[in-house]
Amino acid sequence: MSESNKATREVCDVDIRVLSTKAPFLWFDTANTTTTNIKGDSTYATKKGAKSIAFQNPLEGTMTIEAQVLPFKMYAMLSDGTMHADGVKSVKTTITAAVAGTLTITPGTNEAVQTGTVFVYTEGDFGDETKAIEGTFATNTFTATTPADIVLGDKYDVGYLVAKSAGVNRVSISTSKIPPDYYITMNTYEKGEDAIITPFVITAYKASIQRNLDMSFASSGDPTSVTLTFDLLEDKDGNMIDILEDTDEAE
Repeated sequence: MSESNKATREVCDVDIRVLSTKAPFLWFDTANTTTTNIKGDSTYATKKGAKSIAFQNPLEGTMTIEAQVLPFKMYAMLSDGTMHADGVKSVKTTITAAVAGTLTITPGTNEAVQTGTVFVYTEGDFGDETKAIEGTFATNTFTATTPADIVLGDKYDVGYLVAKSAGVNRVSISTSKIPPDYYITMNTYEKGEDAIITPFVITAYKASIQRNLDMSFASSGDPTSVTLTFDLLEDKDGNMIDILEDTDEAE
């Protein structure tokens, strides 16, 4: 096949693997932008103030993935890569009293109301600590200390926390969770002046996640965008980045 000049205008699909095992962690093909940046500054010896001899400093680099449509597992890269199937969420609901003096709280599937987290208010007073109705909670029933505080047929705002034992995905991010390093391959293609399409591959041999995350939720404008940034390091064999075109797979 003859050589031709090539150009590309296609975001990369991303194959992320755990560096220590090369086991697949996440294959990701919905990114809007993928970038690879390499920087290699030089230090100079000068002669009469002019640069005379250059000494190359070690290379530095980053790789980024920006997406608006993404798998939840992507967030696990900011932690230790582990996904959990349990979690806690808050609930705020309005309940009509079916029995004077008590309220029945019915948690959802795989949910258990956490003891000590149930707070009851007359409808419209939610969050006003001076108007919280005193009482106790047991076996999904809130019993008012003063029975007259809960009137049959009246509505009450109730807030509580539930622990879910299944049916959720959770990522735990904390300073005690150490992210692994990753082996990342970014796959796209080039189009030549002769209209031949050639696979184009960027390989990062050792990528370390930067634990920076900005999540902005708005009711107008663009959908939420998430960007993950990795520092590019040398692996144990001195490899950092490879850029490859697969001429065997050209079409």
